[in-house]
Amino acid sequence: MRTLIIFCAAAALTWAAQPLDAQSRKMNKNEKTPEVIIHTDLGDIVVRLYNETPTHRDNFLKLAREGFYDSLLFHRVIPGFMIQGGDPNSRNARPGQMLGNGGPGYTLPAEIKPELFHKRGALAAARMGDNVNPQRRSSGSQFYIVTGRRFTSEELDRIEQRMGTKIPPTHRKVYETEGGAPFLDGAYTVFGEVVKGMDVAEQIAAQPRDRFDRPRKDIHMWMEVKE
Repeated sequence: MRTLIIFCAAAALTWAAQPLDAQSRKMNKNEKTPEVIIHTDLGDIVVRLYNETPTHRDNFLKLAREGFYDSLLFHRVIPGFMIQGGDPNSRNARPGQMLGNGGPGYTLPAEIKPELFHKRGALAAARMGDNVNPQRRSSGSQFYIVTGRRFTSEELDRIEQRMGTKIPPTHRKVYETEGGAPFLDGAYTVFGEVVKGMDVAEQIAAQPRDRFDRPRKDIHMWMEVKE
């Protein structure tokens, strides 16, 4: 199984946005379960952001409102796993160009919560690998949506053994009946979930792709915050 790792090379950064200031963060804390519509070439995906991860929530809302994500691509898709986007280098990218190195010029501190797991439809932040990012800080903009698959009890037992941790019974039931990506739990910040449009996410994940897992036909996104 493949883990999700991105590389945010400083030389590739093309966006001048900065992390939220204290006033913006205070304002956004008053919002109730905010939702964002991700418009795509194949339809809309609606995601609800978690208040339990306020830094990621507020940052995603800020970038969406500023138009950071508009016309970017879902640049990496893997059937039965996830779809990934948010690289500013994907805007007007050449056909066949390898993507995944871009970001907004900053990273976010991890907000990994045991109760927020990689069920089908989970919205999470991509990041650089542990070898260069032991604090597991998130990319400031790249995210993925889990499409996942169902797991048997025996498969989950093996994942527990490999990870050296126990999957809570409630999570196991979800992974067995609805699916997800349990091998990512505890390593990436999950900060929201899809509430509408999983069929669209599945369509995106199923697109023909190149050796970099980039869809051969570009799939753009535009974001709208539901006010």
